This record gives sequence, C-alpha cells and structure tokens, in this order.
Amino acid sequence: MHQGLDPEEARQRLRREGPNELPSAGRRTPLHIAAEVLREPMFALLLGAAVIYLILGDVLEGIILLLFASLSVTISVVQETRSERVLETLRAMTSPRALVIRGGQRVRIPGRDVVRGDLVIVAEGDRVPADALLLTANDLLVDESLLTGESVPVRKRALQSGEQAPAIPGGDDQPTVFSGSLVVRGVATAEVFATGAHTEIGRIGKALATIDPATPGLKAQTTQLVQAFALLGFTATFVTVIVYGLLRGSWLEACLAGIALGMSMLPEEFPLVLTVFMTMGAWRISRARVLTRRSAAIETLGSATVLCTDKTGTLTENRMSVVALATPDLVMDWKGTGLPPTAELQRLLRYGALASSPEGFDPMDRAIRSADATSPDNAELVRSYGLTTGLLAVTQVWRHSGREFVTVAAKGAPEAIAGLCRLDQSAAAEIRSTVESLAAKGIRVLAVAGAEWDNAAALPERPQDFPFSWIGLIGLADPLRESVPEAMAQCRTAGIRVIMITGDYPVTAQAIGRMAGLNDAVVATGSEIAGLTDEELAQRVKHVDIFARILPEQKLRIVKALQSRGEVVAMTGDGVNDAPSLKAADIGIAMGGRGTDVAREASSIVLLDDDFGSIVRTIRLGRRIYDNLRKAMAYIVAVHLPIAGLAMLPLFTGLPLVLHPLHIAFIEMIIDPACSIVFEAEAAEPDLMRRPPRSPTARLFSTAMISWSVIQGLLAFATVAGVYLLAARRGLPAEDIRALSFFALILANIGLILINRSRRGLSVDFLTGRSPVLAGIVTFTLALLALSVSWQPARALFGFGPLHGDDIGMIVAAILAFLLVLLPLKLLARRLGAV
Repeated sequence: MHQGLDPEEARQRLRREGPNELPSAGRRTPLHIAAEVLREPMFALLLGAAVIYLILGDVLEGIILLLFASLSVTISVVQETRSERVLETLRAMTSPRALVIRGGQRVRIPGRDVVRGDLVIVAEGDRVPADALLLTANDLLVDESLLTGESVPVRKRALQSGEQAPAIPGGDDQPTVFSGSLVVRGVATAEVFATGAHTEIGRIGKALATIDPATPGLKAQTTQLVQAFALLGFTATFVTVIVYGLLRGSWLEACLAGIALGMSMLPEEFPLVLTVFMTMGAWRISRARVLTRRSAAIETLGSATVLCTDKTGTLTENRMSVVALATPDLVMDWKGTGLPPTAELQRLLRYGALASSPEGFDPMDRAIRSADATSPDNAELVRSYGLTTGLLAVTQVWRHSGREFVTVAAKGAPEAIAGLCRLDQSAAAEIRSTVESLAAKGIRVLAVAGAEWDNAAALPERPQDFPFSWIGLIGLADPLRESVPEAMAQCRTAGIRVIMITGDYPVTAQAIGRMAGLNDAVVATGSEIAGLTDEELAQRVKHVDIFARILPEQKLRIVKALQSRGEVVAMTGDGVNDAPSLKAADIGIAMGGRGTDVAREASSIVLLDDDFGSIVRTIRLGRRIYDNLRKAMAYIVAVHLPIAGLAMLPLFTGLPLVLHPLHIAFIEMIIDPACSIVFEAEAAEPDLMRRPPRSPTARLFSTAMISWSVIQGLLAFATVAGVYLLAARRGLPAEDIRALSFFALILANIGLILINRSRRGLSVDFLTGRSPVLAGIVTFTLALLALSVSWQPARALFGFGPLHGDDIGMIVAAILAFLLVLLPLKLLARRLGAV
C-alpha cells in the first residue's frame, strides 16, 4: 500500500518550491500600458496637434482630434491588456483538481497544491496535474495532443526498475505522464517529479513570456513621416512669420500666414488614417468570422510569404472517424457515407464496437461506436482484459440476454490480433500488406477478432485462451477539412508558400499533405532538426514543405529560421504547443472553435469558425486594407502640397493672403473623411489576389510612391497657382482672388481623390451611387462652397467676393486640364510601380 508524502512534508515543499502553477511575470496594468502608448511619438504628436487647435480657438477641430487620440489610446490599451492574459490562461490550465495519497490516505486537493514527490491517482477523464512517473498503470491511454499536436492517444506503462524515463511527451509505451494531458482510458498511480514552471507545459509558458511579438512596420514608418512633417511644418511656420513680417511689415498678416501654413502641414491625418484603417479593417475581417486581436497583423497580412500550418485541427477536423474497412474477402474505403452494403462488414463494425469501451473517452473507440449503426441489444459487459505490453489488444466479454454463451470481442494492433487468431505466415503476410497500404494513406489500423465461450462463470485468465477467429481491419483517420484543397490552391495563386508542421508521424503527415496539395516528396522530422544548427535549419526550410514529429520548441525554431531568410510568416495552430510559435510569427492565426485559450490569446488573428478557407479570405482583406491605406497616404501627401504652396505663395509674390486658419479648417473637413472613410471603403482591385506578396522590405512610403504623390501635388499647386495669378493679373479685388483660388483648391482636392481611388484610372463611379460616402462628401462640399459665396454672412466670414459665370468657367477649365495631364502620367506611374 502506497503511503505517499507526509502531509507536513508536503506543506514544507509547497512553501519551499512554490505552487504548482506558472510564476506570475510582472504583469502590466492598463495604466502602465496607457503610459507606454502615450509616450510614443505618433500619439504624442496627435495630442499635441489637438492642443494647438484648442489654443488657436478652433475648439471643434481640437475636440475631434482629442476624441480620435483617446480612441487610438483605448484600442492600443485594450489590445495590449488582452495579450497579458496568456500566462493567466496557462496557469488556469495547469491547476486542475488532483487526487493524491498523503499519509496513506486518498485526498482531493487543488492542483496548485500538488508538490514534487506527491503520489497522484489519475483515471479516465482526469487532467494530469503535474509531470509524473508511472508506478502502476492499468490499460492507460493518454491524449497528449495539447503538447505534441498528435491526435491519437498514446499508451502508457509503469516504470521498470532501473529504467531512465524519457523527458518529452509523445510515443507509445512510455512511463511518463505530463501536466495538462487527458486520460482517456485506464487508471494509474504516478509520482510527481516536476511542478509549475518546471513541467513541460510550464516550459512552453516560459518560452511564451520571453517572445516579443512582431513590431508593426507601418507604425514605425508613419511615426518617422509624422516627425519629418512636424519638423518641416514648424520650421516653415517660423520662417514664414519672420520673412513675411520683415518684408511686409504686417506682423498680424505674418502670424496668420504662418499659422495657416503650420495648420496645413500638421500631420494629424497620418495617425488618424492608420487608426481608422486598422479599426475598420478589424471590423471588416470580423464580418468574415475572423477576430483580429492585434491591429499590426492587418498590415502584415498582405506581405505574408509563408503560411505554416499545424495538421491536427487545422488541416484536419481533429476527430477520428472510420475511413476504411477490410475483411479477408473485401477491402473498401467507407468514409462515413453510410452503412457498408455487406453483412460481413457490418459484423466487423459490430465486433469492433463490442471491443471498445462503452462510455470511454478514447476517440478511436468513439469513432468505431459511432460507425456501428446496428440495433443495440441487451448486452452486459462481463469482463474486460486491458492492454498490456505483452499483448497490444483489448478484449471484452459480453453476455446477451437469451443466450447461454458469451460473446468475446478483441481489437488492437494487427500483429497482436493475428497472434490471438493463430494465423499462419501466409495469412499474416497478406494482412501486413493491407495494413501497410492503408498506413501509407495516413490511416491508423486496428484489427478485430471474435470468439464465443460457453461457460461465462469460468472465463480464462488470459485472452490468448479464447478460440479467436479473424474478422478484419478497421482503418481510422483524422479526415482532411473539405475547404483545404481549394484554400491551398488560392494560396499558391497568391504566391504564398504553405508548410505543414505537425507532431504526428511522418507517414500520416505525408498522406495528409498529399491530399491537401502540398509537395510531399521530402519530409523532415524532429530528430533530424535537432541535429541542425540554426544556419543549417535556415537552409533546410528552403526545400521542405512537411515537418513531422516536431516538438514545440522546434516549431518555434522553424518559424525563426524562415524569418531569418526574410520570409513573412503566418502560423496557424490550436494547441498549447502552438502558442510560442503563434506569438513569434509575424501573423499568428489560431483556430477559435477547437483552439485552446492559450493559442487564441497568443495569436494575432482567431478564426471563429475554424475554417481553413477563412485564412485566404483574411489575406485578401488584409491586402485590400493595405492597398487602400497606400492610396490614402498617397492622397494625403499630394493634397498637402497645393495647400502649403498656396499658403506660401503670397510671401514670394506680394499678392494678397489667400488662406486663413478658417479656410484650412474647412479643407480638413474634406481631407479627414476622404482619407479615412472614402479610401477605407474602396472595393478590392480585380488583380489583388493575382499579385505576389508584398516584399517584406517594401515600405508604405516608398520613393516611387512619394515621388508620384509629389508630382500630383505639384501639378495641383500649379493649377491653383495659375488661377490665383491669373485672377490677380485681371486686377480683381483681394476677396475675389481668395474666392477663385480657394474654389480651385477645393476642386483640385476632389480631383486628387478621384485620381487616387483606383489604380486603373479616373474613378467617378460615385456618380452612380457605388460610393455613397464620397458622393455625400462631394455634394456637401459643393453646397458649402455655393453657400459661402451666395450668403452674405458666410461670405464675410470666409472673406470671399462674389463669383461670376466666367470665374466659374475658368476654374472648371483649369481643373479639367489638371486631370487630363494627370491621367497619362498615372498610367506611367503604375507601370513603374508607384501606384
């Protein structure tokens, strides 16, 4: 009789070694996260711009900017706070209730109170509370898929005298059980040798805590551009005030000119647009049944070059089912389409079900019982012979009402059942051939035998003493998801390489990979990777699309090896073992339905419906979001040039000042919704998924894009300056010159929107209602312009004079000429990759 630890000794060990849970890493509070966010230049400049507007007296603009700043900070705080839940989830998973022996008594305690040296008793349906060595094991079967990714439970046995136990999960007939794994059959007593952070699942948790998520590239690029614009804007403002005041002697006008120029160049649109696009992008992706947990993943989706996918639960359905049946006279693929047509195959399933545990957790037993659709009879389980190292088979004896004899059913390894049936070498060789052909398809094969025994009161002590006869083979597999082949094909079209990384056996992985459409010519195993340096692994991953028998830390190594080659890696997974690689990948994609909490919390994106095809839809949306973001940023750069130019032009010409702060505020009413809403809502380009992935080193603000934006802006400025100078040459009053120039600037702004909306040409489909937001903005803008020159109070507020028919004709002609010059230049820019 096992005595276990003395209760006092257990208490002392708990004090010395700590509870059986992951140690709490200095968790950041929402206030700490908010302080970090507010220290970043992007948000600091956004808040600073709002304060400047408030100081200038533009309360509405200041309040709007403050609201957007608050929204941006809130979103970032929420996202960062959610990521802090990862270790909390791991701690909860590693602390189930545990049945232990202490002082010779069985007591049930919280899992966190289990200590090293405790004797724990685990039975069917229990979670193992800590890593432990098996002292006794009766027909023990354990599901370690959360740690290994292998869907099939593994057999366990007791530790032999003098034996050195393996320290890693996976594989049959091992004497070690691991924290977090599930007992699906049998009962065992085990001695704990590792708790908390020292367990296998604890090592994963520690690795997860030390991995930094990918740094968002757009955020860094936008911050740099914002800083450059801010420096340029403040410098230009200071120079304008000084030069204008010295040359003209009117320091009031100098201040107005400087303030207008500064407002025109303040870079609040850039962080605003980035925030709106990321927030709206997450919302659009959520409508496709995908949850975006980190907005940085949205920007990275379009540049993903490699998709690393787990097999179990990602490519497959993570449930065992009967896919093949074989009898001496017939082999057929069944695939769950209905009852087999022959009585012989029905008998095979019936005996397979009788050899399975009636209410067990073993997924293979469940699959066989589900496949057996024969009418249940009144049968009573008389005796069960468990799996042993000497006989890898389970035998169960059933008594049926109305019968004097009992029915005996056995299932297990084909070679073990062949031995029970005493088959000759020829029959055994034929069975091996069938097993090998099914195994080559990734099918796990169990053999079934049956017997009858006359005396239920005098059953033999060993299953070998029953007069078994061979019935057949049952093939089981975790089937491929129906959406996978099509999703794989779309990934190839989009130029995305798919790699499968699994803890399953190479033959099974190769078969699934073949069905999914992967290159299965070469399979690399975990033992092979263990012998490679990081540099050698980086070369190896270049040619291998299937990795099998991979440990959690090896998944992480593969992801990092791909990243070292410049690849942008998206990683899918659903188990605890996937969490570190999900977090380290540029894009972590967790399966929401079957995925563990740890996987979901470590990922950037969660597929709510577990549909592998959703990955392709998500990548398409990510590409669209980036495409539209690029258009919006190009528009912002372009539109600021004519505004700044018109603010500075009077400085060099001696002509009347055109733009006051109020005019800039009016222009912002067009720019802000146009760049943040109109461009965000643009439909995807037709060739979006036919383009190769964006280069990982490609910058949003590339030289080509900036150059194209500058060309647009300079042409717009030339058009507006031409109207301004022509009006001045005609000797018009200052109010008329201001009205003509301002109208030309607004219409040029609308022209820039239409030019940048599409990569193909001038996009005017808003006239047909295909872009109601843009139609509303254009209508609202033109109505306000008309009001500003027709209503005396508004005209006085803006400092405008009346416009006549010839004035409007001049403006329209100038804008049409601007667009006609810009269109052929756009076609050239597209060929050069600037659009």
